[in-house]
Amino acid sequence: MDGRDTRAETVRLKKTVVLVGMMGAGKSAVGRALASALHVPFRDSDAEIELAANMSIAEIFARDGEPFFRRKETQVIARLLDDAPAVLSTGGGAYMSAENRAMITERGVAVWLDADLPVLWQRVKHKDTRPLLRTPDPYATLSEIYERRVPIYAKADIIVKSGRKQSLEAMADRVIDALKARPDVLECET
Repeated sequence: MDGRDTRAETVRLKKTVVLVGMMGAGKSAVGRALASALHVPFRDSDAEIELAANMSIAEIFARDGEPFFRRKETQVIARLLDDAPAVLSTGGGAYMSAENRAMITERGVAVWLDADLPVLWQRVKHKDTRPLLRTPDPYATLSEIYERRVPIYAKADIIVKSGRKQSLEAMADRVIDALKARPDVLECET
C-alpha cells in the first residue's frame, strides 16, 4: 500500500463489481473491504444461495448435485446484477459458465483476484466447507481445478494479483486503483 487514503476521494460506482477467482482467493473478504471503501452494498452469491435453500453449498452439492447448484447460481447472479451497483462476490466456479461471463460483462465488470496455487492451498487446506476438495488428494484436486480455470479467469475485464501478505484494505485499494481506469464503472472526484 502506498500510504494514501483512497477513501478520501468521492467515488460513485456505476456498475456492479463482480469478484471472480478461485476458492481462497479472498473474494468475500476483499469484497467486504471494497464495498466498505466504495460505500456500496456487499453481496455474496454463495450466501444468497444458502439463504434461499436454507442449507450450505456442501449440502446442496450432496443433495442436488453440481449441475443443479450451477443453475441456481446463474439465477442468483442475474438477480443480483439487476440490483443497484454493488460489490458481488461469486463462487469459484461461477465464471466458468459462458452465460455468467456474458451476463457479468454486459451488466457489471469482472475483477479476477488472481492468487497463486500455494497461496490458495494455504488458505483452504484446513477448511471442510469446500465440496470440490472432498477427495483423497485435495491438493491435487485444487491444482487440477486451478489449471483448468485460470485461462477462463484470465478473460476477466480487470486482473488484480492477490498476495499472501497483503491486508484486505490494501487489496481493496488495488482493486479501486484498477477500477479508476474504467470511468464507465467508477467515477472519481478528489
